[in-house]
Amino acid sequence: MSHNIYIYILVAAVTSALIRVLPLTLIRGKIENQFIQSFLFYLPYVTLAVMTFPAIIEATQVPLAGILALVLGIAAAWYGASLFKVAVMCCGVVFVVELVAGLFL
Repeated sequence: MSHNIYIYILVAAVTSALIRVLPLTLIRGKIENQFIQSFLFYLPYVTLAVMTFPAIIEATQVPLAGILALVLGIAAAWYGASLFKVAVMCCGVVFVVELVAGLFL
């Protein structure tokens, strides 16, 4: 049984194009529904979070380091720390936790 790679590429291209073109052609006017507006506003953030969250925990050698960095990052951002400060603090937490874990493991 032979598989034609061009058919797979064509299906992927058509699917990708439809996802982008259909909303533009089906929705002509301004969206008045507050729920749909909120949904569409937060959708990119949720998608980014869903893709990023597993990587935060799996990217470290010690999963606890990723979890602690995530908690610290959320708390620091909540209290108004800049993105740079949050990133530095999270990297520091991962470094220290993995260093300490390396001493005991």
